[in-house]
Amino acid sequence: MRARSKTLTGQELEIMKIVWERRAATVRDVYEALRTRRKVAYTTVMTMMQILEHKGYLSRKQVERAYVYRPAQPQKRVIRAMVRDFVDRVFNGSAEPLLVHLIEDRRLTPDEIEEIRRLIGGR
Repeated sequence: MRARSKTLTGQELEIMKIVWERRAATVRDVYEALRTRRKVAYTTVMTMMQILEHKGYLSRKQVERAYVYRPAQPQKRVIRAMVRDFVDRVFNGSAEPLLVHLIEDRRLTPDEIEEIRRLIGGR
């Protein structure tokens, strides 16, 4: 059996963000939310949510005629694992080049840089 990937695909992450925000959602709920952003098939959403359940990111419970999905893992934990995986794959495990890149690319505001300094100083 293949090991569960730490990193969600773009579509999976988009679905998880909706479920995390709502705390519980049916396939129809997620489908309607996604439809406001882009064209998507109901069956695609259903399949993706079943995959997320199989991967351990969602749990489901039948309520009347529909399944209600809930996050099986906290958002913070999933994002932390995704960032760790990204840093490992792209920067050989070192976060420093990532921070340098973000600062040089002006992706961090002065307030964000100050917050990073504060966090580093608190260690």
